[in-house]
Amino acid sequence: QVQLVESGGGLVQAGGSLRLSCAASGNIFSINVMGWYRQAPGKQRELVATITSGGSTNYADSVKGRFTISRDNAKNTAYLQMNSLKPEDTAVYYCNAVLLQVGTRWGQGTQVTVSS
Repeated sequence: QVQLVESGGGLVQAGGSLRLSCAASGNIFSINVMGWYRQAPGKQRELVATITSGGSTNYADSVKGRFTISRDNAKNTAYLQMNSLKPEDTAVYYCNAVLLQVGTRWGQGTQVTVSS
């Protein structure tokens, strides 16, 4: 059983920063890709950023230059540093991992609210 546990969400004013963490635990052989997605009320879930085991990153255009994804392979943990937050960044943020021999797993989500 593999679990992803997110932490670090909360309420912040526009222009502020938050750091999300996602820790994977359980029977893990190898994690290929880790990523962050978000879903705002009434909208579809969308990709925010992904990072491969080798460190290659991909970002949504809306967060480029403001968000940074990173990971600690030894700890099976991914991070999302979010700077210059905007009210439109308000959403539930979900961690995603593609694991070898296991498949795709999702975290339970963490709420990020940015006030104007």
